[in-house]
Amino acid sequence: MPGIPTVTSLTESAVIPFHLDEVWHLIKLKSIPQFWSIIDSAEDVKVQDEVDAAKWKFKDGTVETIKLEEHSSIDHFITYSVIETEPPRGYSSVLSQIRLFPITSGEHRGSTFVQWSAQFSGDAGCADGECNWADVIEDARYKRRDALADLSKALAAGKGKARA
Repeated sequence: MPGIPTVTSLTESAVIPFHLDEVWHLIKLKSIPQFWSIIDSAEDVKVQDEVDAAKWKFKDGTVETIKLEEHSSIDHFITYSVIETEPPRGYSSVLSQIRLFPITSGEHRGSTFVQWSAQFSGDAGCADGECNWADVIEDARYKRRDALADLSKALAAGKGKARA
């Protein structure tokens, strides 16, 4: 059946040559713009009580309100969703997760394995009766690859140092 997506999720990953504690300091909704070069700024937004959210302003003019869905300082991951975007994107929802794992042996010992995944709604890329979901998935894939490279560069520049 043409036009029906078979995959609306993706996972990108990288070995970042820095200790998990350094990387973890940048994996917060308001800290991601400190390394991701396509985001201009981030600010806290009040959606409702007990809801952590941030507004990301991208360099292309897009503004997204991001809601923190899940956070674990023990297992080192955050899960977030896009709850509002201007202009509208080619999907009704996306749930993303950034997860960190310490590398404890081998040639990359002391580094961090970073996994960044996304699950898009089934309407990803659909407009005017046509679905081009592959473009949405590939765009997200390339942006996450670039973000992981940006993360490594930011850490090399000293942005992930623990703060007292």
